[in-house]
Amino acid sequence: MKVQRPLVLVIEDSDDTRDMFAAVLHLEGFTVEEARDGREGIEKAAQSLPDIIITDLRMPVMDGREMIRRLRADQRTRRIPIIACSGEERVGTGSTPADAFVPKPCPLDLLLLEVRGVLRRRAAA
Repeated sequence: MKVQRPLVLVIEDSDDTRDMFAAVLHLEGFTVEEARDGREGIEKAAQSLPDIIITDLRMPVMDGREMIRRLRADQRTRRIPIIACSGEERVGTGSTPADAFVPKPCPLDLLLLEVRGVLRRRAAA
């Protein structure tokens, strides 16, 4: 029987950063989808219902804060855990709640630790 690999949606406007996150996540056994901005991220999240989302906050078209607000307002996507990875200040519990925050430049070991921790907490809930 084939084991289902957790699906991670990486939403990042920097091609290099997005490619690096995707490559590391693939190597660690995750299935990865990618989006370049918040609007594309919302579309992909609603279509694929990923196990977790990693997003930047500063992006063109729609920034990460607005995207998180919209995902949280949608019944289909409101419970998907979100990790904000940004050079901006920590995302709090106010209008753009993320489940975790990793500052940029983002150490890949810390990102993987947060992804696993958020998925573990979600499974235990």
